Amino acid sequence: MSGQMAPTPAAPGGTAGLDPAGLVVCPTCDALYRVSAVPLGARGRCTRCGTTLSFPRENAMSRIVMLAATSLVLLCAAVFFPFLELSAGGMTRRSSVLDAALAFSTGLTLPLALATLAFIVLLPALRLALLIYALAPMSFGWHAAPRAIGAFRWAEALRPWAMAEIFIIGVAVALVKVAGLATVHLGIAFWAMVGLVIINILNDNFMCRLTLWRTLEQRSRS
Repeated sequence: MSGQMAPTPAAPGGTAGLDPAGLVVCPTCDALYRVSAVPLGARGRCTRCGTTLSFPRENAMSRIVMLAATSLVLLCAAVFFPFLELSAGGMTRRSSVLDAALAFSTGLTLPLALATLAFIVLLPALRLALLIYALAPMSFGWHAAPRAIGAFRWAEALRPWAMAEIFIIGVAVALVKVAGLATVHLGIAFWAMVGLVIINILNDNFMCRLTLWRTLEQRSRS
């Protein structure tokens, strides 16, 4: 089931007489629309380019919070459990995500270690914590938490910088090269990281940001 967002009529003076809170801009083609109610399970699409602007789902906020909490648990497991075990020439070496980041923590490579730790662990964990803080109270039907709008805004700003997916791609490329030199055993942390990436992708695709922003504004004012 899908629908179309109602476009704003062209008027002299542009949008001077329109309430900005009731408008939404298509992120793809910059078309301007009035915010209209979209039924649960339907999709509000841009009439110009077809981009989905709104897709409210039943109990979406509760699901987003639960997926974010699950991702946070998986991230903790990915950090502290063994990630890979390499065996070659009678020697075995286990390594965790934390060990991989700290391997560059001496000398001139210290900034690289800090960046690796931030992009793989700290920023994803901070984003998940901000999502839970901003949305968890409302998922129980309560008012928004103090500064929930700011927390959600920061969570959205951190989204491009949480690079667990890039880390997994890099590991996959490295495994292709290392597999011919040593025996590789994938640890619990590897599968936890894979699960984290999958859940984050599902969570981002499930999240209707227009609906969340409107709910945050309404619950913050009430």
